[in-house]
Amino acid sequence: MEHKRADRVADLVLKELAEVLLRKVRDPRLADITLTAVKVSPDLRQARVFYSLIGDEDKKAAAAVGLESARGFVKRELGKRLYLRRIPDITFYFDAALEHGSHIDRLLTELEEPGQE
Repeated sequence: MEHKRADRVADLVLKELAEVLLRKVRDPRLADITLTAVKVSPDLRQARVFYSLIGDEDKKAAAAVGLESARGFVKRELGKRLYLRRIPDITFYFDAALEHGSHIDRLLTELEEPGQE
């Protein structure tokens, strides 16, 4: 039963966190990130937020620093928006799935090109 609640809280955190990052956080380093998933621990104390970003390594590093510096502000904003007894501690993780999918798509396109000649 707790896992279902954790899943519902994760969905709610993802929705509200995306809104906060879009509307409230004014950090240009975070302009191009996409939140992909949120995993909340069964006791609702920890939230792992996964994000993706297409760009070079400098851009990814800058986004990681920007997210880390905005973490306290984001948690306070979530506290104002969510009706939970305890707001989960947020940790951000880079999700390379979008980048990996783009790489696979590029490889498939390269395989198709020689066959068309």
